[in-house]
Amino acid sequence: MVFFAASLLLIFIGLYAALVKRNLIKIIIGLSIMDTGVNMLIISLGFVKGRTAPIISLKDLFKKGSLLVDVSKVVDPLPQALVLTAIVIGVAVTAMALSVVIRMYSVKKSIEIDDFKELKW
Repeated sequence: MVFFAASLLLIFIGLYAALVKRNLIKIIIGLSIMDTGVNMLIISLGFVKGRTAPIISLKDLFKKGSLLVDVSKVVDPLPQALVLTAIVIGVAVTAMALSVVIRMYSVKKSIEIDDFKELKW
């Protein structure tokens, strides 16, 4: 339950920073914090107390003599795989956004979002 509250807190902190702040770096940091909160929420939704990851070791293989695993003792690995993929994508998006901000700074010598009003529709 603590992880749900902490992840929702991170999501709301990131949402606040993305919507209220006017500095582009602070907006990117807010989006990154929100991304971390969403990843934490997905992982906490996939957690089941008393279960383990579905990893088959050689010890288990030789002891049981087959590849059958008791599914009542393992968790679903899909949320962990999704979060691992989301972390990689989040890092790439953050790096690209920071490179765009660096380019914008080199043109306007400012990173305040109000200085880029001519880019609006």
